[in-house]
Amino acid sequence: MTMKQPFERAVEQHGATVLRVCRAALGAGPDADDAWSETFMAALRAWPGLAEDANVEAWLVRIAQRKTIDVVRARSRRPTPVADPPEAASRLGRPGDHDIWSLVGDLPERQRLAIAYHYLGGLPHTETAALIGGSPDAVRRAASDGLKTLRRRLRPGTGDHS
Repeated sequence: MTMKQPFERAVEQHGATVLRVCRAALGAGPDADDAWSETFMAALRAWPGLAEDANVEAWLVRIAQRKTIDVVRARSRRPTPVADPPEAASRLGRPGDHDIWSLVGDLPERQRLAIAYHYLGGLPHTETAALIGGSPDAVRRAASDGLKTLRRRLRPGTGDHS
Protein backbone atom coordinates (compact mmCIF):
# COMPACT_ATOMS: atom_id res chain seq x y z
CA MET A 1 0.00 0.00 0.00
CA THR A 2 1.39 3.40 -0.97
CA MET A 3 0.80 6.46 1.13
CA LYS A 4 0.12 9.79 -0.43
CA GLN A 5 2.97 12.22 0.07
CA PRO A 6 2.43 15.46 2.01
CA PHE A 7 1.14 18.31 -0.14
CA GLU A 8 4.25 20.39 0.51
CA ARG A 9 6.37 17.63 -1.07
CA ALA A 10 4.18 17.71 -4.20
CA VAL A 11 4.75 21.48 -4.47
CA GLU A 12 8.53 20.97 -4.10
CA GLN A 13 8.63 18.16 -6.67
CA HIS A 14 6.29 19.60 -9.29
CA GLY A 15 6.25 23.36 -8.74
CA ALA A 16 8.88 24.09 -11.40
CA THR A 17 7.07 21.98 -14.00
CA VAL A 18 3.77 23.71 -13.30
CA LEU A 19 5.45 27.12 -13.56
CA ARG A 20 7.00 26.18 -16.93
CA VAL A 21 3.56 25.13 -18.19
CA CYS A 22 1.98 28.38 -16.97
CA ARG A 23 4.76 30.47 -18.55
CA ALA A 24 4.54 28.61 -21.84
CA ALA A 25 0.79 29.19 -21.98
CA LEU A 26 0.75 32.78 -20.67
CA GLY A 27 4.26 34.17 -21.07
CA ALA A 28 6.62 34.98 -18.24
CA GLY A 29 5.19 37.52 -15.84
CA PRO A 30 2.53 38.09 -13.23
CA ASP A 31 -0.23 36.22 -15.11
CA ALA A 32 1.85 33.02 -15.15
CA ASP A 33 2.75 33.52 -11.49
CA ASP A 34 -0.93 34.01 -10.62
CA ALA A 35 -1.92 30.88 -12.55
CA TRP A 36 0.78 28.94 -10.67
CA SER A 37 -0.54 30.15 -7.32
CA GLU A 38 -4.15 29.44 -8.29
CA THR A 39 -3.14 25.95 -9.43
CA PHE A 40 -1.67 25.07 -6.06
CA MET A 41 -4.50 26.68 -4.10
CA ALA A 42 -7.01 24.57 -6.05
CA ALA A 43 -4.81 21.50 -5.67
CA LEU A 44 -4.56 22.02 -1.90
CA ARG A 45 -8.35 22.13 -1.64
CA ALA A 46 -8.69 18.92 -3.69
CA TRP A 47 -5.69 17.13 -2.15
CA PRO A 48 -7.60 15.13 0.51
CA GLY A 49 -9.77 13.51 -2.19
CA LEU A 50 -6.92 12.63 -4.57
CA ALA A 51 -6.46 8.89 -5.11
CA GLU A 52 -3.38 7.33 -3.50
CA ASP A 53 -2.08 6.08 -6.87
CA ALA A 54 -2.79 9.28 -8.85
CA ASN A 55 -0.17 10.71 -11.19
CA VAL A 56 0.31 13.92 -9.20
CA GLU A 57 2.31 15.73 -11.87
CA ALA A 58 -0.29 15.07 -14.59
CA TRP A 59 -3.07 16.04 -12.18
CA LEU A 60 -1.32 19.34 -11.39
CA VAL A 61 -0.69 20.08 -15.08
CA ARG A 62 -4.40 19.57 -15.81
CA ILE A 63 -5.30 21.99 -13.01
CA ALA A 64 -2.73 24.47 -14.38
CA GLN A 65 -4.30 24.15 -17.83
CA ARG A 66 -7.70 25.15 -16.44
CA LYS A 67 -6.16 28.03 -14.46
CA THR A 68 -4.34 29.37 -17.55
CA ILE A 69 -7.64 29.32 -19.44
CA ASP A 70 -9.19 31.32 -16.58
CA VAL A 71 -6.39 33.90 -16.85
CA VAL A 72 -6.80 34.18 -20.64
CA ARG A 73 -10.55 34.71 -20.20
CA ALA A 74 -9.96 37.32 -17.50
CA ARG A 75 -7.43 39.12 -19.73
CA SER A 76 -10.00 39.44 -22.48
CA ARG A 77 -12.47 41.03 -20.09
CA ARG A 78 -10.25 43.63 -18.45
CA PRO A 79 -9.22 46.81 -20.19
CA THR A 80 -5.63 47.93 -20.04
CA PRO A 81 -5.43 51.71 -19.65
CA VAL A 82 -2.44 53.36 -21.30
CA ALA A 83 -1.49 56.97 -21.88
CA ASP A 84 -0.26 56.36 -25.42
CA PRO A 85 -0.91 53.26 -27.47
CA PRO A 86 2.27 51.22 -27.76
CA GLU A 87 4.05 50.88 -31.07
CA ALA A 88 3.49 47.55 -32.73
CA ALA A 89 6.13 45.05 -31.67
CA SER A 90 8.58 44.13 -34.37
CA ARG A 91 8.14 40.63 -35.73
CA LEU A 92 11.82 40.71 -36.74
CA GLY A 93 13.13 40.16 -33.23
CA ARG A 94 16.35 41.45 -31.81
CA PRO A 95 19.56 39.86 -33.07
CA GLY A 96 21.26 37.88 -30.32
CA ASP A 97 18.48 38.55 -27.81
CA HIS A 98 16.20 35.54 -27.76
CA ASP A 99 13.61 35.44 -25.03
CA ILE A 100 12.41 31.84 -25.24
CA TRP A 101 9.11 32.65 -23.50
CA SER A 102 8.29 35.29 -26.10
CA LEU A 103 9.18 32.92 -28.91
CA VAL A 104 6.94 30.24 -27.40
CA GLY A 105 4.27 32.89 -26.83
CA ASP A 106 4.40 33.86 -30.51
CA LEU A 107 3.52 30.34 -31.63
CA PRO A 108 -0.05 29.61 -32.73
CA GLU A 109 -2.15 28.62 -29.72
CA ARG A 110 -2.40 24.87 -30.51
CA GLN A 111 1.36 24.59 -31.02
CA ARG A 112 2.09 26.58 -27.85
CA LEU A 113 -0.29 24.48 -25.73
CA ALA A 114 0.86 21.18 -27.24
CA ILE A 115 4.46 22.06 -26.36
CA ALA A 116 3.51 23.33 -22.90
CA TYR A 117 1.47 20.33 -21.85
CA HIS A 118 3.53 17.59 -23.51
CA TYR A 119 7.15 18.75 -23.29
CA LEU A 120 7.01 21.02 -20.26
CA GLY A 121 4.14 19.36 -18.39
CA GLY A 122 5.10 15.78 -19.21
CA LEU A 123 1.63 14.72 -20.37
CA PRO A 124 1.34 12.11 -23.10
CA HIS A 125 -0.12 13.30 -26.41
CA THR A 126 -3.37 11.46 -25.60
CA GLU A 127 -3.90 13.50 -22.43
CA THR A 128 -2.79 16.70 -24.15
CA ALA A 129 -5.36 16.02 -26.91
CA ALA A 130 -8.06 15.58 -24.27
CA LEU A 131 -7.14 18.97 -22.78
CA ILE A 132 -6.88 21.04 -25.97
CA GLY A 133 -9.10 19.03 -28.30
CA GLY A 134 -8.27 17.03 -31.38
CA SER A 135 -6.62 13.68 -31.89
CA PRO A 136 -3.30 12.62 -30.35
CA ASP A 137 -1.83 12.58 -33.88
CA ALA A 138 -2.96 16.18 -34.48
CA VAL A 139 -1.48 17.25 -31.13
CA ARG A 140 1.77 15.41 -31.92
CA ARG A 141 1.92 17.26 -35.25
CA ALA A 142 1.19 20.64 -33.60
CA ALA A 143 3.99 20.06 -31.07
CA SER A 144 6.37 18.99 -33.82
CA ASP A 145 5.53 22.03 -35.95
CA GLY A 146 5.98 24.32 -32.95
CA LEU A 147 9.38 22.83 -32.12
CA LYS A 148 10.45 23.15 -35.75
CA THR A 149 9.47 26.83 -35.71
CA LEU A 150 11.32 27.45 -32.44
CA ARG A 151 14.47 25.74 -33.72
CA ARG A 152 14.35 27.80 -36.92
CA ARG A 153 13.89 31.04 -34.99
CA LEU A 154 16.72 30.23 -32.60
CA ARG A 155 19.19 29.11 -35.28
CA PRO A 156 21.92 31.75 -35.57
CA GLY A 157 22.20 33.50 -38.90
CA THR A 158 18.81 32.51 -40.27
CA GLY A 159 17.33 35.94 -39.73
CA ASP A 160 13.92 34.27 -39.46
CA HIS A 161 12.27 35.71 -36.39
CA SER A 162 8.79 36.03 -37.85
